[in-house]
Amino acid sequence: MNDTVTRLVETRAAIDRAARDFEREPESVALIAVSKTMPAEVILPVLDAGQRIFGENYVQEAKAKWPALKERFPDAQVHMIGPLQSNKAKEAVELFDAIHSLDRESLAKELAREIGRSGRAPTLFVQVNTGDEPQKGGVSPAAIDAFLETCRVHHGLVIEGLMCIPPAQDPPSPHFALLAKIAARNGLRGLSMGMSADYEAAIQLGATHVRVGSAIFGARG
Repeated sequence: MNDTVTRLVETRAAIDRAARDFEREPESVALIAVSKTMPAEVILPVLDAGQRIFGENYVQEAKAKWPALKERFPDAQVHMIGPLQSNKAKEAVELFDAIHSLDRESLAKELAREIGRSGRAPTLFVQVNTGDEPQKGGVSPAAIDAFLETCRVHHGLVIEGLMCIPPAQDPPSPHFALLAKIAARNGLRGLSMGMSADYEAAIQLGATHVRVGSAIFGARG
């Protein structure tokens, strides 16, 4: 096994262990291997090792490498986890199996248009800016309930869950707990939260998807 595959195996084992420690079924936590900036030759061994869900940040980068990879691994899923421009909605709906960064009405409108036009419906997560950080995307916790209603009622979107990226300087658990609380009161099952440094805390608080990059692929240049 190469180093990347070794780290993948170790990460999977840690996720399973954390799930059991918190009295959850390991299968209830999906691992998203964050492959942004990684070339196809680095991703291939991870695919060969059985990993099937990957996260990308940029439409153009994903478009350049994933169609060919999906030809070889048709059951692979690619999730958009970075900010998404409204004018990229068409390409995003065509390319991604899930979008975790829905965070404004203009994007909801464009996604609804493209889903209706193409008949292809990626799984959708709404990003919540749990720390109300001005430099970060996401809906404010104070506005999230109204935004979810707008997505569902006015745009006809099916929302699977919520996503957050806690402020770097804060302990993550209160942010994960807030996200779980918002999801529960809105009848949402999906919780995309937790990254390489804090996914065990996220699993404790109900994460259904954890986004792990550097713990698998190593530090990015």
